[in-house]
Amino acid sequence: MATAAPLRSRKAQIDRTATALFRARGFAATSMRELATELGLEAGSLYSHIKSKEEILHRVCFGLAEAFFAGFEAATAATSAPIATQLRQAIEAHVRVLTRDSAASAVFLHEWRHLSEPARSEFLALRDRYEAAFRSLIQRGIATAELHAPDAAFATLALLASLNWLPAWYRPDGKLTPDEIAHRLADQLLGGLLNERAAMSQ
Repeated sequence: MATAAPLRSRKAQIDRTATALFRARGFAATSMRELATELGLEAGSLYSHIKSKEEILHRVCFGLAEAFFAGFEAATAATSAPIATQLRQAIEAHVRVLTRDSAASAVFLHEWRHLSEPARSEFLALRDRYEAAFRSLIQRGIATAELHAPDAAFATLALLASLNWLPAWYRPDGKLTPDEIAHRLADQLLGGLLNERAAMSQ
């Protein structure tokens, strides 16, 4: 048991360093040798901790997918709450996941294409399921007249595209905290979806 914590700590360090390299250079352009050099390890020593750099990419992509689903489920758990409230909380939860680790978020959004099968198809299925959950929530809001949008699918894509641009400009040392960004983005994005009655109740 005494060695378990150091091993976990070393693996976490490898993941953080690799994720930063993947973001800066791209997954394909980052070699195991470069990763080992960055960590101050011999290449052979690195392989004693991980099998391949794709193992790290898999952990990043599926770990964040799990976090996004957990956030959405928590945001929509109170099914009796107004749809607009659930959507606001889902937007804010999405922002909090993105800002928790901006390097991992950037890798999640752009480097998933380098996953091998069957992981790539599994990841795409998860992404589609997450998008469908937002679309269903917006569709329900339209059906109850809480939200206004001619096309729930288009509204969902526009909303998620706006949110997922965040890692390109977010800086942890910036003027706004993650919570402030979450609130402002929710206000901005919900402004075009709420009908007047729902807007007055916000």
